[in-house]
Amino acid sequence: MRTYIGGQEAVSVNEFIELALGTPLELWLGVEGESEEERAARMDAARDILAENPNLPDDVSRIAAQVIEANAPELFNIVPLVGRSAGRRPARKGGKGAAA
Repeated sequence: MRTYIGGQEAVSVNEFIELALGTPLELWLGVEGESEEERAARMDAARDILAENPNLPDDVSRIAAQVIEANAPELFNIVPLVGRSAGRRPARKGGKGAAA
């Protein structure tokens, strides 16, 4: 299955994120070993982008929440809380309340 965003094909997860954000992911997260000068330039660029699009953080948060909600079991190997009784937590292995 192919994924297109704005007419461009996203061939990797990072490309998908970059196309969805409209900016490279490294702009927001930085890169290992960047100098203070490179970091300052990156932060200046990020501030300019946020000044031009003040809704970007809210939009990204909303999109991330939708992706997590739609793909949580596959992404995080979790089991939904449906069917568990409220107020009861399962015993943790090796932790407080666990059988010896």
